[in-house]
Amino acid sequence: MPVKIGYTRHLLAAAMLLALAACNTTDIASVEEPAAVPMTGRTNDPAPGFETVSAGSEEDFILNVGRRVYFTQDSATLDSVAKATLDNQAVWLNSNPRWLVKLQGFADDSGSESKMQALSQKRADATMAYLTSRGVDARRLWAKGYGKDREVRDCTDRSCKVQNRRVVSNLRTQRDAL
Repeated sequence: MPVKIGYTRHLLAAAMLLALAACNTTDIASVEEPAAVPMTGRTNDPAPGFETVSAGSEEDFILNVGRRVYFTQDSATLDSVAKATLDNQAVWLNSNPRWLVKLQGFADDSGSESKMQALSQKRADATMAYLTSRGVDARRLWAKGYGKDREVRDCTDRSCKVQNRRVVSNLRTQRDAL
């Protein structure tokens, strides 16, 4: 009597599952899973792995405030998005006065190295001026332009180059040596 193909497939699948189960040497009952933070689907849910970030820490600043602002080509003018980020930085910095901030400006625009150096410094200076206008003590801030050094991406595409036109607010516990 011929064996039906469907029946043979089921037997083969069952045999494979049994073989795979036999290969498992870990006692499932002894493996402890880390307690997962319940996700509610809300914007302010903690990112997995970052549930224990303490308020006022550098991680808190990076994750919850944002440390980068971006600029349009050949400009050191802060737009509304940059100002919103800097407003958040100012609130955070005023609540956490132990931190100093090095404002690092960058440029990836058209022009000579000296022009890019000057533009990156203007961007860092504009950022510093805005933060001080929001109550951050100027003695806690310093600005340095890096020109085209330290590009995020080396590219020619406009959407890529904009990532290099930025100021990064880096928290410090002391000023850099001169």
